[in-house]
Amino acid sequence: MVFEKIGVEVPKILLPKDGVDMRYWAIIACDQYTSDREYWKRLATQTAGKLSTLPLIFPEVYLEDDDAESRIATINRTMEQYLADGSLVEQRPGFILVDRKTSEVDSRKGLVLALDLEQYDYNKGAQSLIRATEGTIIDLLPPRIKVREKAPVELPHIMVLIDDPQRTVIEPLFDEQLDKAYDFELLENGGHIRGYRVDRSDLIEQVAGALTQLADPDAYRKKYPGEEAVMLYAMGDGNHSFATAKAIWERLKEEAVDKGAIMNHPARYALVELVNIHDAGLEFEAIHRVLFNVNCIHLAQEMEKFFAARNTPLTITSCDDLEQAEEIVAEAAESSAHAFPMVLAGKYAVCVIDNPEYTLTVASLQAFLDQYLKDYSTARIDYIHGEDTVTTLGSKSGCAGFYLPAISKHDFFRTIIVDGALPRKTFSMGEADEKRYYLECRKIR
Repeated sequence: MVFEKIGVEVPKILLPKDGVDMRYWAIIACDQYTSDREYWKRLATQTAGKLSTLPLIFPEVYLEDDDAESRIATINRTMEQYLADGSLVEQRPGFILVDRKTSEVDSRKGLVLALDLEQYDYNKGAQSLIRATEGTIIDLLPPRIKVREKAPVELPHIMVLIDDPQRTVIEPLFDEQLDKAYDFELLENGGHIRGYRVDRSDLIEQVAGALTQLADPDAYRKKYPGEEAVMLYAMGDGNHSFATAKAIWERLKEEAVDKGAIMNHPARYALVELVNIHDAGLEFEAIHRVLFNVNCIHLAQEMEKFFAARNTPLTITSCDDLEQAEEIVAEAAESSAHAFPMVLAGKYAVCVIDNPEYTLTVASLQAFLDQYLKDYSTARIDYIHGEDTVTTLGSKSGCAGFYLPAISKHDFFRTIIVDGALPRKTFSMGEADEKRYYLECRKIR
């Protein structure tokens, strides 16, 4: 069943067969802990001999290893095996209602469904129903495409946001008597998760009707005066995974002999978890930056040169510790300047940028980092959740850590609608261990 105007397909979700220990089945998103091989080694030990999604994914910590091709082939074979031996069982067409308790919040609610990639455009200035919220880096897509292009199933860590202040789409489903699909503890401090089947036709229509109301052009213009093109869905987590699905779908259309029949191909849709941005359990966290293989004195000099050339002078002030740095940042926040702490091989400082050319602090910093990484190819960057990890990594020789502020979720939709996509890795929906775990699957071939 498809609701084309709101870009929704009612999917046939795949879940593990009865008797599977779901604790070992569900694994954190592949783009987390990208500098922590020990985390992924622990998961491999914990899930050894168990039915798990770990053999179905490519953790990004291993992307630069030499065994990428064989790893992808193994992923595809394992997917085929899970389908052939009955490890994955297709459910009745419907949604999955999710209630997740994390280390930080008691409840974060979501709804797993499939979205139409025909309604998505990640290019700058897009006016599509589904829009990217961060800049899509085209160079990051090829390795993801290699993982997905021959995969018989998808399993998402994608989370997509809706702006539903009256809580009309997801929340009313919790008042219904629904069959439980799963209920278990997640590995590695992931909290607890419960899922409920939403497969009654009246409830499916109820969800579609509520989304249709949110997408009503007249109501939308009242909420966002002067905006004509409706943005119903904003990418939350997994922007590049969704863009990968889009790229493969466009290729399938281009290569198809029967241009009509291809429009019914399952790869036209991508499985996601829908989350209301007004959900009390959803918090936006900052994503910090760490540079590796750098000369910290040279880095600081390059920062000063970069911003001086743009008539947005940068001042770097040394500090005794992070606490003192954060006090200086708080004082600077009262002005129009951008300020953020950094740690250079264990030494703390505060950067203050006068007359910044961008709205967000992260945009000011990222402009420099992009240029620096282009000029000095031996340097490497990672995007980090949690200040403690920044401190640990940034205290090592040849490393620099940058601490960034979180953005407000309450201004999020308006910012995307008015200003367009934000710089890559501007925000995070929760901490690293609150990210979506791979759980539901769906056939895409």
